[in-house]
Amino acid sequence: MHSSAHSKTLLVMRHAQAGWSASGDDHDRELTAAGHEQAQRMGQWILEQGLRPDQIVCSDAQRTRQTCVWVCERLGEEAPTASLDSRLYGADAARALSVINETEERVGAMLVIGHMPWVQELGLRLLSVESEQSASLEMAEQMPPAGLQVFRVPGVWAELDGRDADLLRFVTPETV
Repeated sequence: MHSSAHSKTLLVMRHAQAGWSASGDDHDRELTAAGHEQAQRMGQWILEQGLRPDQIVCSDAQRTRQTCVWVCERLGEEAPTASLDSRLYGADAARALSVINETEERVGAMLVIGHMPWVQELGLRLLSVESEQSASLEMAEQMPPAGLQVFRVPGVWAELDGRDADLLRFVTPETV
């Protein structure tokens, strides 16, 4: 694995389980009761693993915002205030990565909450040869609601591009 005194942590999470919108508008879809529970479970896991983020960037869709609220509820008072970024809704992996590239260097750990397919595509793009093999295979096979990728980023945020982050863990609400 890459090692650096300045390595950072990138958490990439898919929103928790969502239902259908009464209005038919995809942007307004809300979490189901199961989704609330999934998001809380993942927030608890992040807290227990000592992975509390310094910064959270979240798609502005209703289901990602709700996922963020429930994750932060478990992270407690020290949870950072999330920033909503409309570019993460309907994004592709390249656009999502460009949002991450804007992160200030003082941020040591970052959580990004978004959507399929880009959360999985971004994970596959970032995988370094140093990545944990079983986690990489699991993430490549499936990225269920509230699935979470934990990367070590050995370089600077602005230069993160592809094959340059080490996937350490891939967890889902069923595996935490």
